[in-house]
Amino acid sequence: MLNKIMRRRIKAVILFVATAITLFAVNSFYLNSHNPMLDIEQKKVITTTLNPQKFFDYTWQTVKNEYYDPNFNYQSWVKWKNHYRGKIKTPDDAKVAIETMLASLDDPYSRYLTKDEFAQQNTSIISKISGIGVNIISDAGKIKIINIIENTPAQFADLKVNDIIISIDGKKVSGMSLAEVANLVKGPSNTFVNVDILRDKEYISKKIIRKEISIKTVKSSVDKNIGYIQISSFISNSTPNEFLEALENTDKTKGLIIDLRGNTGGLLQNAIFVANIFIQKGKIVSIVGRNGYHYDVMAQDTNVNINKPIILLIDGASASASEIFSGAMKDYHKAKLIGTKTYGKGMVQKIIPMPNQTGLNLTIAKYLTPNGNDINKRGIKPDIIQPLKRDDILAKKDTQLETAKALMSKMISK
Repeated sequence: MLNKIMRRRIKAVILFVATAITLFAVNSFYLNSHNPMLDIEQKKVITTTLNPQKFFDYTWQTVKNEYYDPNFNYQSWVKWKNHYRGKIKTPDDAKVAIETMLASLDDPYSRYLTKDEFAQQNTSIISKISGIGVNIISDAGKIKIINIIENTPAQFADLKVNDIIISIDGKKVSGMSLAEVANLVKGPSNTFVNVDILRDKEYISKKIIRKEISIKTVKSSVDKNIGYIQISSFISNSTPNEFLEALENTDKTKGLIIDLRGNTGGLLQNAIFVANIFIQKGKIVSIVGRNGYHYDVMAQDTNVNINKPIILLIDGASASASEIFSGAMKDYHKAKLIGTKTYGKGMVQKIIPMPNQTGLNLTIAKYLTPNGNDINKRGIKPDIIQPLKRDDILAKKDTQLETAKALMSKMISK
């Protein structure tokens, strides 16, 4: 059993690894896309004010110095500076020019942050969030709900996974960034927000009260000899302790199912922490940057041996930190993966504070699995492909979990 002393030892060892790379990701009002990994050291607001042309030039230079791809998506980066020379007169001109320039990189994770977006991006991940309690993604410009957090206003209002948000307080959200949607939804606790959704072909209006959302990322249960642990996100500072508690709760089982479905990412060090529980020798992940930069995150001996079969459940929303964990477990043959191919988010970003109290989320590196696999835009394929069909969802039948339990029963009976 993982007692408190052992838990402290594990945490101390793995935090040593985590501090070597202080890259992390932040949720945007817990309404997130496939969240980037961001640099925890770079979050100070720059109050220096530059005129629009100089601000654009500063941004151009920052991208030139920091972006992970020195070829800038096979284009001459100088052309962008010359293209706008003397043409940027207003802050809106600068914003449009910067966004157009960044779009040329064909990198969905590198983006300009306005003053409000930058302030929101830097919200502490340990704080409580006042909102309704859903996770969303932007799917071809449509804002789709991919997860409903338990015991939150969203659940009580009967919002559903795959609902498409049409408008918030009368403002249409199609084409908005997730940060813009978050700004519309967030507000003081005990105030109301009107959310219009499209469910199948039916338009539904909901009046939902905002509440403080406590982010609990891990839950566990036991079914006969099979332990079940769901990690809904790697975002919280409490995730490591929550996971260790879940291991204690499932300690006496003969097999373990870890559910990463819908887990869109979070803190890099949390993914390393969880992986290091099961992998105690060798690389956990490699970080590769420009100009030959390469850093291998090595496992540390935690003195914990979990000798039981493990199954990971994954799907198309399992991304970023989830893929670091599942990729390492697959490469070391520590688990069987069941479900559908993961999202394929293998890039590393950091927040760069910019003048005028704005910022950039800029891709600075990519990561590779222990075997050197680049999963960006490719994802991780499960060992057993098991789609979750629409009819099963409507019938509240979890065929993926049922498949995992059936396989686990065979594995532990041998």
